Amino acid sequence: MQERDFSMERKRTRPVWLGTAQVGGGAPISVQSMTNTDTRDIAATVEQINKLALAGCEIVRVAVPDLEAAGALSLIKARINVPLVADIHFDYRLALAALDKGVDGLRINPGNIGGREGVFKIAAAAGERKVPVRIGVNAGSLEKDLLDKGKPTASALVESALRAVRLFEEVGFFDLKVSVKSSDVPMMLEAYQMLAEKTDYPLHLGVTEAGTLRSGAVKSAVGIGILLSKGIGDTIRVSLTGNPLDEVRVGYDILKSLGLRKRGIELVSCPTCARTQIDIIKIAGEVEEKLEGITAPLKIAVMGCVVNGPLEAKNADLGVAGGKGTGLIFRQGKVIRSVKEKDLVSELVREAEEMAAQTAAKT
Repeated sequence: MQERDFSMERKRTRPVWLGTAQVGGGAPISVQSMTNTDTRDIAATVEQINKLALAGCEIVRVAVPDLEAAGALSLIKARINVPLVADIHFDYRLALAALDKGVDGLRINPGNIGGREGVFKIAAAAGERKVPVRIGVNAGSLEKDLLDKGKPTASALVESALRAVRLFEEVGFFDLKVSVKSSDVPMMLEAYQMLAEKTDYPLHLGVTEAGTLRSGAVKSAVGIGILLSKGIGDTIRVSLTGNPLDEVRVGYDILKSLGLRKRGIELVSCPTCARTQIDIIKIAGEVEEKLEGITAPLKIAVMGCVVNGPLEAKNADLGVAGGKGTGLIFRQGKVIRSVKEKDLVSELVREAEEMAAQTAAKT
């Protein structure tokens, strides 16, 4: 089935480079995450980053709360293969220390980084090293003079970002990305749409503090998905309370649902009803779990009855249409065999792994 391609509709932004990763300028929308280890624990942080990279994370951010954490950055960077971004709050000197340790990018929060002097020193050091800076505005940490009766607004988020942009531009630094995040989806949507009209810097999308896996994935899919469908956004981070690997998986699921990226399994499965005669819930769950490590872009349909099952299975790369205790397996539109229910998972997994291997051999 032909996927819609939004790439021609995307807002054109300036490119920035974090190591070898391009953000903006028409590059594919990248998926980011952030570690939740103690950055000072080098072994644990490296282990988590490498797991994130295996899951498809293309840019990783680490918190730098003090100089000890900053001192660990060069040792971390030497043991990973994805661009490393230092997340800085409160003290611009931590940004300078992170730059000295060779990070690929900085994130600063204009709501708490301090005044002009600190920003100018960051700009000078980052410019010398050709390291981009993300101006990361959060609704929870806006400058007090921008609050409306103590509360954030979309226009305040944008003004905070543009203030910081103007400071960097004042000293000739333009290697910027920008984000205007809120945990409130309507506020976040309004802010990003306002910002997209006012600047051509690449935009980092996210619903900040989105919540736990279920609620956070929903809020992120709505907020990020709406913006992406309008052509807004160059890189995304799904902010979840939990394992950051889930952030990467949800991020790719959002992009795949819009046809913007193709990586790993896209599972189509029916919600089940009284017509279903095989245990679709169990089968779909097991298939998804067993194929989690596949990176080849395969669409797999697990369907339970004759209403939509045969056509969905036929239109997928690989699929099953269930009958009474059995299922027809389709591969690239053709029925290849009938399989008993107890063997459906193992047969689907075997076919998928074979197709993934064939795809890898062609690349």
